[in-house]
Amino acid sequence: MDVDLDTVREVVLARRRADLAQVGAGSAVLAGGTFLYSEPHDHLDRLIDITTLGWPSLVETAEGLEIAATCTLAEFAGARPGRELGSKTLRPDWPGTELFAQACRALLASHKIWRTATVGGNVCLSLPAGAVLGALVALDADAVVWPHGGGERRITLRHFVTGPGMNVLPPGSVIRSFVVPLRNLHAHTSFRKIALAPLGRSGSVVMGRGTADACALTITAATTRPVVLDFDGPPSVDELTSALAEIPPNIWFDDPHGAPDWRRHVTYLLATEVVAELAEGRS
Repeated sequence: MDVDLDTVREVVLARRRADLAQVGAGSAVLAGGTFLYSEPHDHLDRLIDITTLGWPSLVETAEGLEIAATCTLAEFAGARPGRELGSKTLRPDWPGTELFAQACRALLASHKIWRTATVGGNVCLSLPAGAVLGALVALDADAVVWPHGGGERRITLRHFVTGPGMNVLPPGSVIRSFVVPLRNLHAHTSFRKIALAPLGRSGSVVMGRGTADACALTITAATTRPVVLDFDGPPSVDELTSALAEIPPNIWFDDPHGAPDWRRHVTYLLATEVVAELAEGRS
């Protein structure tokens, strides 16, 4: 059920970067608003709407793919009439983007939400079940951040989240976009998820990325923050078991959607399937 934000007295329609100077205490950035309007936020009296900045959702650059923070999940997934569940890839020569629609489908969200919620919102919420966040981590994306006071900096997304709902975004800063490197757009990927119920929130999501000289596994939903395991190639059973065993016990998430020991067990099973698929893609 939507909740009225009855403490909000002003909505600023941002037209230029200078309007973002008002982001700070008592204010919040508004993009899709699907979370913002879902529960009370009594500390807020101002919303800064960044959708009016007119950022293009998806832009190909020499570096790779730039995804605006205001890009909707539907745009991210390549959803359109006849492809409501998203496209297999954004482009045939970008197999890495197969993770995009898969990640969106891992979210417990309707297609109405897909057309409204944004990539930036999913990342900034920094929830364990933030599957879009996980997909961007799996492709080793950077967040392009506009700090309060000007300038620009980058934060590697694998280091962005520090815990459930917590991240390293400095106060007053706004995420402008996310950049996926070109080499990872061409990478072979694999995706597995599991939940306690057919339509339940994901209990574990494992995504793999394989290139000619590297292999990376990204674990999310099962952990309090995305965990990335790097290998020179598809790991052996012993290498995978050892790497998973090194994940600190307090990283495994505990909530009604799965106990830590169950999440750890099913993550190992999913990871072995992901590794097998990545190995098959190299052969």
